Amino acid sequence: MNKVLDTIREAITKPMEEMDIIITSITYEAEGNYNFLTIELDKVNGIDLDTIVAATEVINPIIDELDLIDDSYILDIISKEKGE
Repeated sequence: MNKVLDTIREAITKPMEEMDIIITSITYEAEGNYNFLTIELDKVNGIDLDTIVAATEVINPIIDELDLIDDSYILDIISKEKGE
């Protein structure tokens, strides 16, 4: 799975950099009956909901095109928690 996550990171890094967005982490985890592909983003001075939505609109088709994960999963794009 690490290779898959690395490939996803490589594919979305340039588009995110063009939006001045930093990819802080990418994880794939099972919780209960669901699998989550979680991409955590940040931006200088913080990231707002509109930016998360815009990033999701860019990331989602890239991940769909890559088609690297056979299992059903939920794409969860989140902002980096403050105070870490």
